[in-house]
Amino acid sequence: MIDHFPFYLGLVVIILLLIMLANKIKVAYPVLLVLAGLLISFVPWIPNLHIDSELIFIIFLPPLLYDAAWQISWKELWHWRRVIGSFAFVVVLITALAVALAANYFIPGFSLALGFLLGAIVSPPDAVSAGAILKFVKVPQRISSILEGESLLNDASSLIVFRFALLAVGTGQFIWQQAAFSFLWMVAGGIGSGLLVGYVIMKMHKFLPTDANMDIILTLVTPHAIYIIAEATGSSGVLAVVAGGLFLSNRRLVFLTSTSRLRYANVWESLSFILNGLVFIIIGLDLPQITAELETVSIMSAIGYGLLITAVLIITRLISAYGAVVVTLIARNYIPVADTRHPGLKGPFIIGWAGMRGVVSLAAALSIPVHLENGTLFPERNLILFITFIVILTTLLLQGLTLPVIIKRFKLTDPDYDKPEEEMYQNLRRQLNQLALTHLQQNYHDKVGKYPVLQQMAQKWQEIGDADTVSLAEEPRDIYREILEKQRQWLVQQNREQNAVIEDVIRRHLLFLDLEEEKMRYL
Repeated sequence: MIDHFPFYLGLVVIILLLIMLANKIKVAYPVLLVLAGLLISFVPWIPNLHIDSELIFIIFLPPLLYDAAWQISWKELWHWRRVIGSFAFVVVLITALAVALAANYFIPGFSLALGFLLGAIVSPPDAVSAGAILKFVKVPQRISSILEGESLLNDASSLIVFRFALLAVGTGQFIWQQAAFSFLWMVAGGIGSGLLVGYVIMKMHKFLPTDANMDIILTLVTPHAIYIIAEATGSSGVLAVVAGGLFLSNRRLVFLTSTSRLRYANVWESLSFILNGLVFIIIGLDLPQITAELETVSIMSAIGYGLLITAVLIITRLISAYGAVVVTLIARNYIPVADTRHPGLKGPFIIGWAGMRGVVSLAAALSIPVHLENGTLFPERNLILFITFIVILTTLLLQGLTLPVIIKRFKLTDPDYDKPEEEMYQNLRRQLNQLALTHLQQNYHDKVGKYPVLQQMAQKWQEIGDADTVSLAEEPRDIYREILEKQRQWLVQQNREQNAVIEDVIRRHLLFLDLEEEKMRYL
């Protein structure tokens, strides 16, 4: 390990340079990282990289999912819950079934159980890839929310299907009653354990004498603790991390100070950045090991099988996207739906085409045991690994490179928000300033005359500017802190009651209020 330490440091530098290049040429960075890992793997003196699946599941997956849960809008997640739920659970099952049938029919030696195992591995699209693409092109908020929400939950559903398929291959039998009970426990136990551990962590933050550094360390421990505890109970660790992350994210204003929230944003943004980069370059680096272990089939045949499964995945997801539209149009006559209007053909196509595969598929494939319980070799393990790699590489290259072009060509308008995000931000800023001015005049009218700095604040708010906190004495400081808290509460209320403002705009203002409160520590 220590001998290869310079190599790992070099990988980090390469990741940084490639992401800079990706941002420059406006390409999703996972595409460049996988290709770079693939090229580096052919360099003769590069050490053989053995990836432990447990390393990915325990070290990489929990923090990435946890941070994604913190970033997602709960309001949007709940608003589009039916569509998100159908893609995260129903479409995953349909995709696994389609892959199972195709593999069983076209790939020699593949039983239906092995097909379901492969289908469970490659069914969940990767959140990071889609997010990296949407950073460069603008799509309607509903599409972004559906893709983000789906990516939070489909990992859990696919890994649950993976467990059942793995059991069926190992034992040669599948008992529906036991599977149904296990599925319910994995879902209910995962959500329950995530909420329970999240609640305990929240109380620790709130009642223990922690400072900002201790708060950040606790947030770093939290996703791993949730995952390990949930897995120890036999439930879904992935679903537990998502549930715990959503629970804590929506209560961040209750148990974290403004300093802790700012530190969290900085630390976790950097952590997620490097973890994602390492995972995707590792995918490329692992190809020689996967290829070397192919024994029962030629490389060309294995590539052909991988391309076949990729085609099945793309077609199934596109059909599912339009199928969801049909179901929604029928269901709107019987149950409340998020939007009764016809979504058109372009939006579902983008959702269907945004199906790049990534880290979860690789981790699941690597976690297949080498031997069955009776000591025999696991059937077709190496071929499954190779097909998974081809699926990841092909979807990243084909869909990852073409999706931005398609989005630009479609020129979609946002049916939910008729104003640009920056205009929403400025409108909300004016309302916040008016709220602060009214609160100051109604509750501290006598103090305004006493402290010139409060007069300056009132004047700036009247001019639709931002308050100046220079040289605040103790009493004006307390007044200003009270006003900031009043504005914070008003923003939270607006987020709950108003659908005309994107939650990202609300969060930008909450961040600004945290920065204002942080400034007072140095004045």
